Amino acid sequence: MAGTDFQRGLMTAGPAIILVEPQLGENIGMVARAMANFGLSELRLVNPRDGWPSEKARAAASRADHVIDAVTVFDDLASALADLNFVFATTARQRDGFKSVRGPVEAGRVLRARHAMGQRTGILFGRERFGLYNDEVGLADEIVTFPVDPDFSSLNIAQAALLMSYEWMKSGLEDETKTNFSGPDMKPASKEELHGLFAYLEGALEARGYFRPAPKKPKMVDNLRAVLTRAGFAEPELKVLRGIISSLDRFSPAMPRGDGSPGDDPRRLPAAARAGKAEAERQAHKPAGDDEDAPPLGGKGTDND
Repeated sequence: MAGTDFQRGLMTAGPAIILVEPQLGENIGMVARAMANFGLSELRLVNPRDGWPSEKARAAASRADHVIDAVTVFDDLASALADLNFVFATTARQRDGFKSVRGPVEAGRVLRARHAMGQRTGILFGRERFGLYNDEVGLADEIVTFPVDPDFSSLNIAQAALLMSYEWMKSGLEDETKTNFSGPDMKPASKEELHGLFAYLEGALEARGYFRPAPKKPKMVDNLRAVLTRAGFAEPELKVLRGIISSLDRFSPAMPRGDGSPGDDPRRLPAAARAGKAEAERQAHKPAGDDEDAPPLGGKGTDND
């Protein structure tokens, strides 16, 4: 998802991510990107298959260069873990032994608590094809596993790293539901404003014969108000709706907006007003001297006989 703010300082604390014998540079790069998304920066590689550095990894990291540039490579897992105080091993299958097993939410909180105590921590991830050997899991302190579908439990290494990085970030928030930005703070509409919309809309529908048959009108009005009440509109939202209804009320496909004033459409006027307007227009276009009340010139029964 786009939207990185490169003007802000990068967060670079937290557990080290250790990848054991990663096979593809692209996967390493995607792990680095996931780490950077959630404030992690220390990536350790144990005997990467295609060596290091890797341009494919840098490209896949999508500008998480600070993670790629700081990568450290080790010949064996014991060396990669030597300076750490506490390590989680990730696995999708049950292992023999006496290690505690935690879910990602609890594991994130454990890592956060140990980090607060000044301990150096890490999260261990296995090979893309088959994960970690039992003896490698044995070098960790506890196991973390994900609540996935047992019939399809294999996660891409970058997906697994993303989940744990997210839980690390979330565990440090004062409010776990907090977001980086929010929607507009809008004042709820008053009942007076809502009732005004009801009256306006019902009047417009009444004029168009919506409430048919007439005996059903009360129930139709109740349903209409129930629909509009449920949404919990804010003031600006009611203004938008009112503007829409006003436009529909004033204009029609036969008299579209921009095709003159709505008052120019005789169908918008009551019958009496239409008749009066038609008479006025007829009088305005009558030839000069044309007087219907004057008797015709010539003919029987006139002074000109």
